[in-house]
Formats: sequence, C-alpha cells, structure tokens
Amino acid sequence: MEQPASGAEPAGAAGDAAEALDRPLPEGVRRRVVALVSDAFGGLTVAELPSQLRQYARFTPTRRAKFAGNAMAAALESDTLFRQRIGERLGKAQPELARALESGAPPAAADPVDVAAAAYVLRPAGWVKLVAAAGEEVQRADAERADEAGRRELERLREELAEARGQIRAETERLRTELDTARKESESLGRKLRSAQADVKRGEAALRRTAAEMESIRAQAAAQVSAAESESRRLKARLAEAEAAVEAGRRAAREGRSIEDMRLRLLLDTVLDAAQGLRRELALPPAGVHPADTVDAVEPGRMSPKDIAARALSETDPALLDQLLALPQAHVVVDGYNVTKTGYPTMPLEKQRLRLLGGLSVLAAQTGAEVTCVFDGAELAAPVLLAPPRGVRVLFSKPGVTADELIRQLVRAEPPGRPVVVVSTDREVADGVAKAGARPVPSALLLKRLSRLS
Repeated sequence: MEQPASGAEPAGAAGDAAEALDRPLPEGVRRRVVALVSDAFGGLTVAELPSQLRQYARFTPTRRAKFAGNAMAAALESDTLFRQRIGERLGKAQPELARALESGAPPAAADPVDVAAAAYVLRPAGWVKLVAAAGEEVQRADAERADEAGRRELERLREELAEARGQIRAETERLRTELDTARKESESLGRKLRSAQADVKRGEAALRRTAAEMESIRAQAAAQVSAAESESRRLKARLAEAEAAVEAGRRAAREGRSIEDMRLRLLLDTVLDAAQGLRRELALPPAGVHPADTVDAVEPGRMSPKDIAARALSETDPALLDQLLALPQAHVVVDGYNVTKTGYPTMPLEKQRLRLLGGLSVLAAQTGAEVTCVFDGAELAAPVLLAPPRGVRVLFSKPGVTADELIRQLVRAEPPGRPVVVVSTDREVADGVAKAGARPVPSALLLKRLSRLS
C-alpha cells in the first residue's frame, strides 16, 4: 500500500469528517486502540512518527502503552496520516478483520471490542456505529458483571445473615441457660445465707452461755486461789521449821565427821603429790595422741580419685544423746553419709558434708566430746579439698575399705570402758559396734539434736 505525501490531503479525510463520535471512546475500546498503536508503533521509522511520539520510539510496546498512551491516542485522532500508517500495519497483522470491516460485514464471532478498536483505526464506512455498538456491548457486559457480582454479594450477605441469626439464637440459648444457672445459684446462696444467719444466732446464744459459765469458773478459781495461798503460807512456815531442823542436823554431823574428813583429805593430797612428783621424775609429756588417730585412713586434702561415695538408710527417734554426750571423755563416731542421706539427701555431696561438719563443730564446742566423722571413699575425678572444722576429726576410708569397716576399727582402737557413741542407722554397723562395747544411736537422733543448734 502506497504512503501518501506528508503534505497532501489523505484520501479518507472527507469520510473521517463525515463521521465523528459524539461521545468519548469507551474505556475498553480506548485501551485496545492504544495497544494496537503500541504494537504497530515499532514497525514505523522515526521519520514516519509524529514529532510528539518520536521520544518513545525505543520503548517496548508495554512501556509505550503505559507512558505514551494518551499521546498516541491524541496523535491517532489528530494525525490522519499517522492513523493510516497504523491502519496499514493493522491490515497486515489482521487481514481478515480488516477486509471484513472494509466490506461492512464484521465477523459475528469477533470480540466487539477488537472490532470497535480496528474500526476506529481503519475508519471504514459506519465505523462510528461499530464503536458505539462495542461501547454498548462493553457497558452491557460490565452491567452483567456488576449484576453478577451484586447477586454474589447478596448471596454472601444472606449467608452471613443466616449465620448471624444462628449465632444469635445460640448465644440467646446460652445466655438463657446461664441465667437459669445463675438463678438456681442465687436461690442456693439465699438458702445458705439463711442457714448461716441461723448458725450465727445459735453461735451468739452459745457464746452468751459460755460467757456466763466462764464468769462462774472465774469466781470458783478465785476462791481456789485464795485457799491455795493460805495453804502455801502454812506450808512455807512448816518448810522453814524443817530447814532449821535439817541445818541443825548437818551441824551435828559435820562436827562428828570432821576428824575422818581431815584424815581422808590428807591421804588424797598425799596421793596427788606423789603422782605429780612421779610425772616430773619420769618427764612424762601430756597425751597428744588419741586411739582414733592410730587407725589407718585417708585425711582430707590428700585424696586419690578413689575416695568418696554415699550411702543412707532411715530415721528413728530421739532421747539419750544428751545423756551420752555428758559422759566423761565421750567419743562420738559419726557415719557421715548415713546421717546426711537421712537428713538432706537432695543436696550435693559437698554441701551435705559441709552442713553436717558445721553442726558437729558446734556440738563439739558445746559438749566438749571428741567427735570423729567418717565418710566412704570412692572413685573421684579429683581429691576432696576439705578443711576439718575445729573440734571435729574428719576421715575418709581408703579404696577397698568401707566406712563401716573404718568405724569398727575406730571402736576397737578405744580402751575398754571409754564411752563410745556411734551414730548410724545401718543395722550391721550398729550390731557390730555394740558387740565391741560402743553405744549405737540412730542418725535421726543426731539430726534432731543438731536442729536445736540452728
């Protein structure tokens, strides 16, 4: 198809002037026209483009449609030559549609929007009617879509309304149930309140009776106290008489025993002086070693990794420990882990030892008794670093030797007749030390004695 000269009047100009739109292009048709122009735009040279569109020559079709849509639509409407060039490109791209429009019989199956856009570019006879019909079709389609959307929205609202009504019914039923429950609870509370008020009245009556009885008891007690005071004064007088008689008897006895007491005192002084002279003559040093120090054991701070384990049994009752500790030269041997596992088994072994030794130190300071605490030896990753507290001997059994055996060795090392107390709940230990002459007591007894110190 030949291009007309740029300065000549285009062949279809008279036809374009004869037909003109009396309203703006429908939006759908306008977008399709801009897309057609953008697609055909790339087939034109820069010289063939209107001056206002040359700056978009290198844009992609999508970018041209986005940024130059208004400019292309204006140029297509005002520049007949540019529209004819776009029409030629359209005729080559869609020849069947172009021929059908030129013949005045557009395809019935074609999209009305495509037909209107092509008619707007090609401007065949009756193109205004085609564009108007496409606009009406687009509006009808939009109206149908809007109507369908309205129907869907109405259906959705109806469903929501039905659901809301169901929820309201359920909530009303729930509230009615709660109201019935609250009413029943209120009636029950009213009955309880009336019962409580009756109880209060009975209690007040009982309180008044009790007050009257207390007043009567106070009067009887005052009478009894008065009688007791009279009896007390009489007994004090008789006691003073008895004390005077006893003192007189003591004076008589002292006068009768004075000679014998003098002889006995002289004999005792002689024996003591002789013993002191014998110690000076023999240069005997004071005893610095106790029998328990001779038993082979591991002292704290020089342990091998085979040193500490724990063992415990059960608890028993209190009573004799204070009397046993009051004996002269008493030696208390404590089965350490047996006591700690009885009293505070959940603590780590290190804290168990520290807590027990702290209590034993206070006990030793109060009673003056010799205290030895024995712990089992076992496999350890490091030696036990422990400073024994004042007044307490701390021993660990060697590898292969249990604390029970070490306790029996300590008991056997004591001289016959010395009071030895062994604290352990282990039945074998208790039976063994009892045969050796020691007095076993349960661990619970020591724990209760130590609890009085804290």
